[in-house]
Amino acid sequence: MKLRLQLFEFEDQPWFPAVVRAGMMDYLRFMITHLHTYRPIAPLLAEALRRTGQQQVLELCAGAGGGTEDVLQALHAENLPNARFTLTDLYPQPAAWQHISEQTRGAIGYEPTSVNALQVPEQLPGFRAVFSAFHHFSPAMGQSLLRDAVQAQTGVGVFEGAGKHWWEILLALTVLPVAQLIITPFIRPFSLNRLLFTYLVPLIPLCTIWDGVISILRMYPPEQLMALGRAADPHERYHWQAGKVRHAWGPEVTYLVGWPKP
Repeated sequence: MKLRLQLFEFEDQPWFPAVVRAGMMDYLRFMITHLHTYRPIAPLLAEALRRTGQQQVLELCAGAGGGTEDVLQALHAENLPNARFTLTDLYPQPAAWQHISEQTRGAIGYEPTSVNALQVPEQLPGFRAVFSAFHHFSPAMGQSLLRDAVQAQTGVGVFEGAGKHWWEILLALTVLPVAQLIITPFIRPFSLNRLLFTYLVPLIPLCTIWDGVISILRMYPPEQLMALGRAADPHERYHWQAGKVRHAWGPEVTYLVGWPKP
């Protein structure tokens, strides 16, 4: 599916209730982590880190940090034992991030203040990575995100946990909502608000269904990601690579990675 529509997602809106956004992010973190969504991109990210001589990954638009622990373990398995992550977001999730930081004994840290992915502060170094969030940006904004990395002369990678297929939309409308209702009591850290807005006032699952479908429609296919990378790098100072990698059990991850040429 090459069609891309720049549609409305609830979690993008500044007026959207923080408690509902947090519940949605917690669910995504649980699913992405337990399905090992981003494990197939570990070799790509490991190569990019070696190319740039970096061990620190600065995760932009981190949400609740979904999949970060899994990717960190995979990077360690790729002979990068000193790899570290710093989580950042325009809407920080310090409660979820503190839990992750404690679980990883500080290997995954976080920036508690709001961070704009289009203007990353100089005091936050590292290879910039965006998981499950690049589709939120319009083409102009996505290009600005990549250009900011190019101007900082740091590596950058964007990864979407889907292959942009119609059957993924069907899953988001049928199987995944049922899964959300089943797993919500097991998500940690425990939250009464998450239970309230899942079962009594079901804003979390309803908004998750909508945003999940729209996310797939907003995703950039590899050729559009490559075009954005090249537009952000008019002097061709970067090596860009875009495509899809597949899990052994079927699902795909769409990606773009770039790093400065020697």
